[in-house]
Amino acid sequence: MTTLFISDLHLDDSRPAITTLFEDYLASDEARAADAFYILGDLVEAWVGDDDDAELPGRIAHATRSLRDAGVPVYFMVGNRDFLLGETFAERAGMMLLDDGVVHDLYGTPTLLMHGDLLCTDDIEYQAFRQQVRTPAWGAQILAMPLEARRAFAAKARTESKERTGRIAEAIMDVNQHTVETTMRDKGVHRLIHGHTHRPAIHDFTLDGAPAQRIVLGDWYDQGSVLTVDANGVELRGLRLPTA
Repeated sequence: MTTLFISDLHLDDSRPAITTLFEDYLASDEARAADAFYILGDLVEAWVGDDDDAELPGRIAHATRSLRDAGVPVYFMVGNRDFLLGETFAERAGMMLLDDGVVHDLYGTPTLLMHGDLLCTDDIEYQAFRQQVRTPAWGAQILAMPLEARRAFAAKARTESKERTGRIAEAIMDVNQHTVETTMRDKGVHRLIHGHTHRPAIHDFTLDGAPAQRIVLGDWYDQGSVLTVDANGVELRGLRLPTA
């Protein structure tokens, strides 16, 4: 038996093939045979509220609920693009919401699960922005806006984010190793799984004299990416886009 992890799909109407790949994978034999299925944030390019009546949220909810109804628990952790996703949509989609930084036991190995943005502490500007927008007051203010106004706000925010990404050094936007080690030490773990950075890899290092591992999930821009965890270890691999 296996447990599956994905993140950073950034599903959007402009990339329909990725949405199809997501739906197909959740309906696959591998997904339906899993012990559990985890989505560690940035499922969509932008989340404007649980009341969004567009087609995409409905397709997502159908795919995840169908997997849950097949007997596979589906866990979801918000990322920096979908942190406004709440209990209403999670219930509709059959997903259980997770706090960022939760520890789950995976086949005898306590494993820290994060979206990953909190580990990028060299990006001081982003961390300040994150702290501002994660307040209940900010979220309530945004969600009180009409739906169309929220969509326009999200489009503007995506444009600004792309512009910022183009002018900030890549190293600043990656995780800080000291923060990684401090966080893992505080949580009492030697394995961490996260996304956010779009740098899929398995990093082995030493933490307090013992082997440790940081696994970075890949994004879903040009292909899919899935992490398989079982009692024998981990495997990080890509998923091919469906053929036309």
